[in-house]
Amino acid sequence: MLKRNPALFLIVIAATLIILGFSQYNLITGSQRPDHLPVKVIKVHDGDTISVIINRKKEKLRLIGIDAPELRQRPWGTISKKHLNKIFEDSGWSVAVELDIEQRDKYGRLLGYIWTRDGKMVNIEMIKGGYAVLYTIPPNVKHADEFHEAQRTARESGLNIWGRRGLKQLPEAYRREHPGKS
Repeated sequence: MLKRNPALFLIVIAATLIILGFSQYNLITGSQRPDHLPVKVIKVHDGDTISVIINRKKEKLRLIGIDAPELRQRPWGTISKKHLNKIFEDSGWSVAVELDIEQRDKYGRLLGYIWTRDGKMVNIEMIKGGYAVLYTIPPNVKHADEFHEAQRTARESGLNIWGRRGLKQLPEAYRREHPGKS
């Protein structure tokens, strides 16, 4: 019956994938969810800020929910930036952005959650690997629980900035102590 009715076959496949948790992908086009906008990353500024091309326009984008060490927080600022750069290299510089309630910060940067083609959220990967810390600013709290869990795991494992020779000062405290030098 399924072989003779392609529409029914697609419905069965779609329902199966939704049940299995793959609902973020569009079965017809192979693209990500409609609330994810495709972007091309063109520059990594530091561990939490990038430049992208979105809708044929260049935008500076700040990753929501994370705070990476400042570049002057050596060596961790550089290590964090290199890790983020590697994630984008591995993804072919093509990713998707998911927006939250507040879409821009006070500096005019776009705010977003970044997703790789294989369905991983870059923001979480940066925290989980110990390359950034949790930095929640309401009302953008859509994935806050996942970020908390990722940081707990990284911290308990002593990964990178959480290791013995890790980050000496949180990025937010560093910026307060060194205004204008970030």
